[in-house]
Amino acid sequence: MEEKLTVKIPALTLLKMYECMVRIRRLEEIVGELVCKKEIKCPSHLYIGQEAVAVGVCSSLKREDYIFGTHRSHGHYLAKGGNLKELLAELYGRLNGCSRGKGGSMHVVAPEVGLLGTPAIVAGGIPLAVGTALASVLKGEKRVSVAFFGDGATNEGVFYESLNFASLKKLPVIFVCENNYYSTHMPISACLADTNIKDKAKVFNMPGFRLNGNDVIEVFQKTREAVEKAREGGGPSLIECLTYRWRGHVGPHYDLDKGLRSQEELNWWMGRCPIKRLEKTLLDEEIISSEEKHKIVKRIDEEIGEAVRFAKKSPYPGEDELYRDVFKG
Repeated sequence: MEEKLTVKIPALTLLKMYECMVRIRRLEEIVGELVCKKEIKCPSHLYIGQEAVAVGVCSSLKREDYIFGTHRSHGHYLAKGGNLKELLAELYGRLNGCSRGKGGSMHVVAPEVGLLGTPAIVAGGIPLAVGTALASVLKGEKRVSVAFFGDGATNEGVFYESLNFASLKKLPVIFVCENNYYSTHMPISACLADTNIKDKAKVFNMPGFRLNGNDVIEVFQKTREAVEKAREGGGPSLIECLTYRWRGHVGPHYDLDKGLRSQEELNWWMGRCPIKRLEKTLLDEEIISSEEKHKIVKRIDEEIGEAVRFAKKSPYPGEDELYRDVFKG
């Protein structure tokens, strides 16, 4: 099977990436429905449309590598190997959640798979990734750190400070900008004088790449190169992934009523669905059949249904949890 591939990626890897992307998409669609029903009450920022970035990047990492996400990190969590049941329980605010019911949608965490945090503060995870990269070097470990952030984070001073320090010390960190063209509700052209984010790497003497963030194969291949370089002491890279969130900034709706984007723009991006793109490759290469594709979706839907039931049955945190996991200086 693999000899027939027109892309130099093992068929099993492609299949795993496809399943992970579908899992993220279906999970987020269900979460949207549960938010509308007011079963999930915490603010939920959905990742629909951006699945290829998290999956392409995380598929190039080892389990012990570190990642830091953002307020929109359900996809990062699942792509790095997070537990579906624990994610749903967290969204329901239950004790069995990955953050013990204290983090909600914006603060999922899973140290056991290398997801060390998802700060909701814009650009908040970038210096943390640099810090863990420095720690890995000092400890003589071969770990690589990844900071996921949106295009709006490039307005923050800590973004530039982090790139400078990482390049100066040749730290094993990858900066992944998910450029979805909107900083909350502001188009990128309204807040950045230079919207070519990859070029910001030049002044810090590090490579910068602009990728089709809806092409998981392209994201995977370029990230794998950057990760291998970083792991062997070659220093950091900046990867800008052009993508688009289908739903609104927060919640399950499309923000079309706010006069910020048009139905035509949304339709254009939905026509470039990252899952459909990979699905076509899998069908063309005969890695899966149409029947097998439907079986995958059905199995994932069953997994999500089981996870929702698990979450609903899970207990809420008790009073004894109030001061647990709280650190004081």
